[in-house]
Amino acid sequence: MTKPAILVTGGAKRIGALVCRAFAQAGWHVVIHYGQSRAAAEALAAQLPSAETVACDLADPEAAEAMAVALAARLADWRMLVNSAAVFDHDDAGAISAEVLAHAVAVNAASPARMTAAFLRHARAQGGRRTVDFLDQKLRNINPDFFSYTMAKAALEAAMRMQAMAAPDPRDRVYGIAPGAMMPSFDQVDEEHEISGRMNLLARLNHPQELAEAALFLSEGHLATGSVLYIDSGQHLMRQPRDVLYLARGLT
Repeated sequence: MTKPAILVTGGAKRIGALVCRAFAQAGWHVVIHYGQSRAAAEALAAQLPSAETVACDLADPEAAEAMAVALAARLADWRMLVNSAAVFDHDDAGAISAEVLAHAVAVNAASPARMTAAFLRHARAQGGRRTVDFLDQKLRNINPDFFSYTMAKAALEAAMRMQAMAAPDPRDRVYGIAPGAMMPSFDQVDEEHEISGRMNLLARLNHPQELAEAALFLSEGHLATGSVLYIDSGQHLMRQPRDVLYLARGLT
């Protein structure tokens, strides 16, 4: 196989699937990670010119790291890791759920950080390795909703910056992408998402395809390692006291 390879966690559906399609169209071999969505992952792989699937429960950080080590051993030119998979379960700063917190930390922070470490340590790649961690604009526009999710994403951002500093090859890049409200989330209906998605400085509904395009841009390595791209039409520059999911419900 001569194509450069990319692993996309949570690649079977939603934003992860868009990233997979964008890189496949750009000539990459795509490794589609899935947890529960085997049928969707295999269906997507069948539509792409060069793709495979891999299963792993990211609630088990040791298994996630082992998956990365195994891929590094057999992929001849593994250039990019996109940590897209995440859990988004509700709790808040006044009522922290121990179960939700433990799951969020494992899936949203510990597993991607350990995969990145294994990728940077073991992967063979022409021209340097690239990691993209999906963060969230709310790390700059903080609110107390979805406490465990947000706390775990904050930990991932800190890990991203430390791993950018510690990358073993000067050609390596470790990046973040921080989306705004892109797709219906949690228990939103379409009408609520249409409102919440425009709660940004441009009153613009960002398209999730923009995230795939941002990941493609970052694959070139033209930005300094440790950089974060905000794809949110300025939402991170605002001060919103609650998650826009709930702000939108006051307007419907």
